[in-house]
Amino acid sequence: MKEEATLDCPWSNQALTVERVSVARLPTEIGEFRIAGYRSKTSDEEFVALFKGEMNPEVPTLARIHSQCLTGDVFGSTKCDCGPQLHAAMRLIEGAGRGAIVYQLQEGRGIGIINKIRAYALQDEGADTVEANERLGLAVDLREYRQCAEVLFDLGLCQVRLMSNNPLKLRALEEAGLRVVERVALEVEPADAAMHYLRTKKAKLGHLLDHIE
Repeated sequence: MKEEATLDCPWSNQALTVERVSVARLPTEIGEFRIAGYRSKTSDEEFVALFKGEMNPEVPTLARIHSQCLTGDVFGSTKCDCGPQLHAAMRLIEGAGRGAIVYQLQEGRGIGIINKIRAYALQDEGADTVEANERLGLAVDLREYRQCAEVLFDLGLCQVRLMSNNPLKLRALEEAGLRVVERVALEVEPADAAMHYLRTKKAKLGHLLDHIE
């Protein structure tokens, strides 16, 4: 597919810094997907891609970069909207018949699960998600998205309809060479416990959350 692409995609003329290790079927409660494991060639970072349908560089395709959230994705925490967002993205892809999610193993915006729990403890005392990181001497957001974009390139995508409320992701993926032709809002009904977190993300991190006042 890559050799037939007519669009000027970054992967058409330069080497990628990620490598695909393996691909398998993944039947889920939402639908059947393919799952691929990737490794960075420049660090010890790993990525997972969940995708469905034909990956055509000339077709704007649903895509999401989803940062790992053990507490929300696995344990069902209501302190955030991460798990519902992930499942909403999967349902949109299932409905469209094509799309991809890159699952980025950067817990807690890059600070790791132990530091995330430390930040949670400070939030229990009244700090918001930004203040908690700052009190711990940690960056508010350490994530890098360049290699996430490269995973999408490797799958065969060049134009995406990005499922995200985070403007920093949009800019980062565009800077990496992806054409973001549309932002698809991914707002889910939040639990009461998540409202303070979401208001902070909107006010301090610039997230596009129209349903949060």
